[in-house]
Amino acid sequence: MDFNYDVIVVGGGHAGCEAACAAANMGSRTLLITMDMNKIGQMSCNPAVGGIAKGQIVREIDALGGYMGIVADRSAIQFRMLNRSKGPAMWSPRSQNDRHRFIEEWTRIVSNTPRLSIWQDTVARLIVRDNAIVGLSTLLGVEFRAKAVVLTTGTFLGGLMHFGATQLSGGRVSEPASFGITEQLKSLGFVAGRMKTGTPCRIDGRSIDFSKTAEQQGDNDFHKFSFLPNIRRELPQSSCWITYTNERTHEELRKGLSDSPLYNGQITSIGPRYCPSIETKIVTFSEKTSHQLFLEPEGVDSQEYYLNGFSSSLPFPVQLAALKTIPGLEQVQLYRPGYAIEYDFFDPTQLKPNLETKLLKNLFFAGQINGTTGYEEAGGQGLLAGINAHINCHGGKEFVLRRDEAYIGVLVDDLVSKGVDEPYRMFTSRAEYRLTLRQDDADVRLTPKADALGLAASDRVSALNKKLLEQGELVTFLRNFSVKPVHINPFLRSCGSSDLKHGCRLSDLLLRPQFGLADLAEALPVLKERIEQIPFLREEIVESAEVLLKYSGYLEREKLVAEKLNRLESIPLRGRLDYATIKSLSTEARQKLQKVDPETVGQASRIPGISPSDINVLLVLLGR
Repeated sequence: MDFNYDVIVVGGGHAGCEAACAAANMGSRTLLITMDMNKIGQMSCNPAVGGIAKGQIVREIDALGGYMGIVADRSAIQFRMLNRSKGPAMWSPRSQNDRHRFIEEWTRIVSNTPRLSIWQDTVARLIVRDNAIVGLSTLLGVEFRAKAVVLTTGTFLGGLMHFGATQLSGGRVSEPASFGITEQLKSLGFVAGRMKTGTPCRIDGRSIDFSKTAEQQGDNDFHKFSFLPNIRRELPQSSCWITYTNERTHEELRKGLSDSPLYNGQITSIGPRYCPSIETKIVTFSEKTSHQLFLEPEGVDSQEYYLNGFSSSLPFPVQLAALKTIPGLEQVQLYRPGYAIEYDFFDPTQLKPNLETKLLKNLFFAGQINGTTGYEEAGGQGLLAGINAHINCHGGKEFVLRRDEAYIGVLVDDLVSKGVDEPYRMFTSRAEYRLTLRQDDADVRLTPKADALGLAASDRVSALNKKLLEQGELVTFLRNFSVKPVHINPFLRSCGSSDLKHGCRLSDLLLRPQFGLADLAEALPVLKERIEQIPFLREEIVESAEVLLKYSGYLEREKLVAEKLNRLESIPLRGRLDYATIKSLSTEARQKLQKVDPETVGQASRIPGISPSDINVLLVLLGR
């Protein structure tokens, strides 16, 4: 048994798994400490991966050599590409997953990763020497030494669950909370707070009358999360089902509001505004007579269903009475009621952009401990924390993604620059370069970086190179091949598009919104033949080539804006100025700059309350 490691990761959830695997795959001797080895990668809430903006993060994790996309594909029981009716910047992959298969896949990966060991225990205290973490001790009395520690504690720090008036200590139902770390870090100067999240009831599918609900089937095409060609969706595909609350439902819920922990003062912490509980919905949106709900299957061999949209901490009898008024759920049988959970988090402005804490060296935070919510946000942070923990041990330049390079870059920059006033969730609207940060090109953006880090296996690099070669040749063909009016005008009229009067290059023709490249190929045999010659990832290459050509002008414009703003990122700031003495800065700017202590002028410009005139003052003082 070894007690000395390069990197120790605390927590076996989505952030912890990615962090541990990244550090180990880069060459660090790594230990993952988890409270329960049977729940590695557990999906604590809904059995789904991805969604709006979140799906882009999963694609980025995969492109960087992480595992969430692979695990999601292998455990998927439904896959959908959301927002297909909108532009490609909004396309977002999402899957329903077999909860047990998801854990099995993560367990298999973690258990077989070289240089990665597992220890089942609870961490009680961090070992600190000279303002640096050097190890930790556990409840079993074991001490481990490490050059870097990554905390990915999820909802377990001071976790308190609310089932109506009933309060139970725990990080998840039937799982104990963790105490000691929050208190220790607060004594060392860290600022902590409390947040709240919730989860719906779980329903026995045998008690659902699906004839009263609407079926929602998945997609049956080439899309998936992982860019690796050999990864496929292996499980039988299932449907989700849609139903709605009604006035009777709302009336039953209103009867219990006086006993709601959210409204009687029992819960005082910050909850997610964008994913409210059902009791919050009927109060905040009192004018609405119904709310959409999704019945989501938990697995291939399970009868368990997750009721998406009905998160609640109301007393169990109130939840049950309300559920029985919903079409299809009149005879509902529950496995367990919904509940809310409060837990500790730490202000993420206490972190550097590499996710190392400012107060203690060698200590990294990732996931809900930073005030975020969601498996995907946690996985992205965990991957970066694991990479930087390895770099911390072995030397090298810290790994930070810019806002124009990845949604993960937007996520981390938002956290360390702006902090959080509610559980942070990624949206496409948070990314100013979202056309550049599409889900289809995450491998083009990030796999070269993974290769440089040693996280991209040879088959991943080879697949990317083949894709780029085929994509480039197809784009060149479309830009060089011209079509005559006589050959294309009948097709254009059938699409409601105007006739050509002169010959036109296919790339210019594709700029028309009425049709896509696949439609054009059906009308032009020469184009169809050219596409059929693509031997590798044909559908993916055709889609990406079309996006590049249709949106080339917008992409170039975003690139120019990003390059202009990135000049500020090259101007270092930390440690160069005493903000408290700069009277030409606004009072708010002095306070915010002292609190965040930004790395660069670019980061300073994104801190809420910092005005353009404040940035100009900084540039003048820096001689710029």
